[in-house]
Amino acid sequence: MKSIVRRPAAFAVGFVAIFFLGFAALAQTPSANGAKQGGLFPPISAEMARAFFLPRPGECWVDEDCWAAMLERKRVRRSQPILKWQPALPRFEWQSENDIRAIDLEGLKKVLHREPNDKRPLLINFWATWCDPCREEFPDLVKLDADYKDKGLNFIAISLDDISDIKSEVPKFLNQMKATMPVVLLNVNDPEPAIKVVDPTWDGQLPATFLYDKDSKVVFKHFGKIKPDELRAAIDKEIKK
Repeated sequence: MKSIVRRPAAFAVGFVAIFFLGFAALAQTPSANGAKQGGLFPPISAEMARAFFLPRPGECWVDEDCWAAMLERKRVRRSQPILKWQPALPRFEWQSENDIRAIDLEGLKKVLHREPNDKRPLLINFWATWCDPCREEFPDLVKLDADYKDKGLNFIAISLDDISDIKSEVPKFLNQMKATMPVVLLNVNDPEPAIKVVDPTWDGQLPATFLYDKDSKVVFKHFGKIKPDELRAAIDKEIKK
């Protein structure tokens, strides 16, 4: 029994010694490419060294192709640049379909009441892509936004489209209009509570436009297609305050 154990052990020790001596001799023989680069070891030597001295996972122990693929993956990962943090887009600046946020009733309340330090007049327009008067007045709103966004007006368009259109019809229409104002989509099962939060006298007719002063009080409202001159006069009055 002892001889059966000793012979394989001795054989294994001898095999490992011969193998490492051969590998050392091979590593000391410069290749043509290695000589040109002024080094003693060809490029493969580093990979061969890692192959011997790094532990192999069980699934790659006898599979050289598997082991070589794993080493290549490690090399590629080391060569990839580190991702750097990029500043986020402005919260309400519409840039693409992914920037149209869905809000619920609580989100609508936050939009209307704003932050205490925000003293800009707030213009809210409720609209939908399926509403013909909304589509007709939208070019006037786009121009109004372009004229007043640098004068201290906060303008948010609130879509009442179905939530399924947030990545299709809504961004498609905004692209056609070349709209850049912030846009959110009101997603509620029952519109009645949302209507009452905005204005108890509003029956839900679209389009609907509301102008709030710095204290979040409604100073102008219009149901149906706006008259641009009237709305601009109300905005000018609030901006001058």
